[in-house]
Amino acid sequence: MKRITILFLSILMVFACIGCSQDADKTAAADKQQKRFATIGTGGVTGVYYPAGGAISKMVNKKNDQYGVKVTVESTGGSVFNVNAILAGDLEFGMVQSDRQFQALNGIAEWEAAGKQEKLRAVFALHAEPVNCIGADDKDIDTIADLKGKKVNVGQPGSGNRGNALDTIAAFGMDWKTDLIAEGLKPAESAKMLQDNRIDAYFYTVGHPNGSFMEASAGTRKVHFVAIEGPGIDKMITEHPYYAKAYIPIKQYPNVTNTADVPTYGVKATLCSSADVPDDIVYAVTKEVFENLDEFKALHPAFSTLSRENMLEGLSAPIHPGALKYYKEVGLK
Repeated sequence: MKRITILFLSILMVFACIGCSQDADKTAAADKQQKRFATIGTGGVTGVYYPAGGAISKMVNKKNDQYGVKVTVESTGGSVFNVNAILAGDLEFGMVQSDRQFQALNGIAEWEAAGKQEKLRAVFALHAEPVNCIGADDKDIDTIADLKGKKVNVGQPGSGNRGNALDTIAAFGMDWKTDLIAEGLKPAESAKMLQDNRIDAYFYTVGHPNGSFMEASAGTRKVHFVAIEGPGIDKMITEHPYYAKAYIPIKQYPNVTNTADVPTYGVKATLCSSADVPDDIVYAVTKEVFENLDEFKALHPAFSTLSRENMLEGLSAPIHPGALKYYKEVGLK
């Protein structure tokens, strides 16, 4: 009888251990679900990408218990870096200029050697981003052609900003390596360098208003925006559908010496991801931005013209299934 009792108790203990083990596995799985992280690569802290990424992360993180994901933001070198980091699995999302999205998907420009980046996925588009060039009055830079022989910041290597600067310079028949004294500075450094007479002008593809241009025009050295227009620009826009004509709203910069809005061209900012990122994470990001669009638009003047419809324009990569699920639910697709 005693042996039977001991055997019975031993069996109960085995089942209890199995049950505890299963409960532990379930808890661990739940904890893993709760602790998922997603990072958004943005750009320089003076641009619009960084606050846009911050706004998106806050919206999703408010519902961390519901989605089981915590979104963080990283300041990066910009579009090219973000695309490569997304596809390497180092970022789940990245802010990418529409031209860079097109180029990566088709394996051209910086991706010519690597080939088509077929896992790149679009989530949605954001604001228009004019290509801007601001120069010192004392250097007589009336057109882009006048940059010849000048010290010009064309942007960091691997940034969409640099790509646009080089396209602009080429459209005016110049070679940036031989015709300019080119610098590769971060956007945050450009305004001070201009005011300190260490550069004569700089390019920056960014939405308006922007802190860099406010800083650049607040010093003693008088500055102005340089018009970016002409036959070369018209031809470039015709050949590249991700480019479109734009303008710089001068009323937002009272300290520049321009007296009227300045013509230029531009791209759109887009949020991209990878086919490898889980659908539910992309769905959560998409839903929170679209369901709280008025709140999002109030965060920056560059977002003022956003609508649910135009946020699906300018996307050349396939839409991520997680985003597409939401768009179908609300009748946008």
